Amino acid sequence: MAPAADASSLLISAEQIAHLDLTALAPWRSLNATQLLQQGALLQLQFDWPRPAEDPREASEIPELRLWSLRADATCPWLPLVLERSSGQLARHVAMLLPHGFNRSEGLRFAPEALELWITHRLFWLDGWTQSQGLNCRQNLAQMAAVLGYEVDPGFWQHLN
Repeated sequence: MAPAADASSLLISAEQIAHLDLTALAPWRSLNATQLLQQGALLQLQFDWPRPAEDPREASEIPELRLWSLRADATCPWLPLVLERSSGQLARHVAMLLPHGFNRSEGLRFAPEALELWITHRLFWLDGWTQSQGLNCRQNLAQMAAVLGYEVDPGFWQHLN
């Protein structure tokens, strides 16, 4: 069963964040690989974390949000495949996981070595997982990497059999 239409935008409450509660992801976690890929990259995670108006930090600089995101990523390693890309959801999620800097004019700037290691690891894992399910999502994986500024050479896949 697919998540309800309104489940494409999940509100993660402060209580869920504080308790590392992944209940909001339950509809997505119940899907098999085929169903997840059919959903496409449309999931948006909204964090309801109170903070003073003068707090200048980006979401990825808040330890509690990072910890929740790390747990979500460890439990749902397919999450980058279903996170909405054009509004920055995927980039924000990766920023929760990797060292980065933020520049008002250039946006997120990931540590290049960290990004390369994470993307390579995730490409290996997601490709192996989808292949084990009889699926091929290499084009989707290449698009996911491209959103993060990483180009996947077509020869990369030749080594994975």
